[in-house]
This record gives sequence, C-alpha cells and structure tokens, in this order.
Amino acid sequence: MSYLEELKKEIKDNSNSEKASLLMKFFKTGKGEYGEGDLFLGLIVPIQRKISKKYEDKIGLEEIQELLNSKIHEFRLIALFILIKKYEKANKIEDEYKKREISDFYIKNVRKGNVNNWDLVDLSAPNILGNYLIEKDRKILYNLVKSSSLWERRVAVLSCFSFIRERDFKDALKIAEILIQDKQDLIHKAVGWMLREIGKREEKVLRKFLDKYSSIMPRTMLRYSIEKFSREDKDNYMGKI
Repeated sequence: MSYLEELKKEIKDNSNSEKASLLMKFFKTGKGEYGEGDLFLGLIVPIQRKISKKYEDKIGLEEIQELLNSKIHEFRLIALFILIKKYEKANKIEDEYKKREISDFYIKNVRKGNVNNWDLVDLSAPNILGNYLIEKDRKILYNLVKSSSLWERRVAVLSCFSFIRERDFKDALKIAEILIQDKQDLIHKAVGWMLREIGKREEKVLRKFLDKYSSIMPRTMLRYSIEKFSREDKDNYMGKI
C-alpha cells in the first residue's frame, strides 16, 4: 500500500457520520449554497492535523494534487496542511525555487476550484501565497480579486494578512476598496476582518479608511472592521449607514 493509500485509509477510518452531517450544514453544502457539492467524512480538525503531520514528509506534490482533486473536504484540508508545512520548510532554508514551485502549485489549485471553502482559504492563503508575496510583485492578487469566483477573491483578501502582520497595509486597503460593494457576505466578512487587523496595528489608518467608506460599506463588513472600537465609536460609524 502506498503512503497516499495509507493516508486516505486513515482519514476514512476516523470518519464520523453524525459529525459529517453537522459539518455539511455548517459549511453550506446544500443546493445553491456556497459549499454546494462539498462532501464531509466528519473528522475534527485536531485529528486532521495529526494525520497531516504523520504524512508531511511521505507524500509529494503529485499525491497532494490527487487529494486536492477530491470532493471530500478532509482530503483537501489535509492536503493543504501538508502543503503549508512543505512551504514552511522551504521558507526556513530560503529555497526560492521550492517556494515558487509550491506557490505556483497553490495558485493553480485555487484557479481549478480546489480551494473552495472558507476554512481552506483562510488556512492556506496567508501561509502560502501571502507569505511568498511579502517581498515580491503582487499583481496576481489583483487578478484574483477581479475573478467571478468567490474563493479566488477571498484568497486575494486573506493573502494580505501576511503583509498586515508586517505592518504593510497598502495592498489590503486597495483590495478592500475594490471589494467595497461586493455582493458576497463571505467577502464582506473577510474584508472587515482584514480591516480590523489593520486597526489593531494602526487605528488611525483604519479610521481614515472608514471615514471615507463607512457610509457605503456593507453592514457586515463595517461591523467586523470596528469590532475592537468603543461602543460610542461603533454607534457613530454604524449610524452613518
């Protein structure tokens, strides 16, 4: 039995049908919902992390690709856990070739629709693409943010978390401007989250953005962005809608 077959068997051996049913509802897998068609086996995240750690040095990109092509959510999440670890190891030894290979592989799968639920995006985008782009041209994010795919746009937003951690807010603010009237609630939440992270580091930067856009921002985006503000400030900004 190959390592990939062993990995798949271990995932399936830890399945939980009751938990799977709850997760399919939580991640909106019904017809017409954002996660339509996503299948769950019901593994809790700590178990998935434990499994991924066991196999992170045993499978390569070809096997990771097979996992990412699966409709089973846990296969894709564990594949991303392993891919992140491979990126972290390449980053630690400053292997630029490997970092680029993994980043390109990740982007390819984002565009194929294999990174297609919010937990998959939020885990992987800052830790792979965002990290890779810290000192590089970020044109790819502006291509992704114009996509009709909800998940490609969310990848563009969440990748900015890596820059924000470095107190580099420029691209996060530009992308927030582009998405200021996006129709998807999951984009509103993601943009609001990134704006809040900016505010935690430089509140005046967030306030400047809000003073310009709070009156036209979706309510959810605004509410997320001002979560750390005082009640008085929250009422002031929410009252502008």
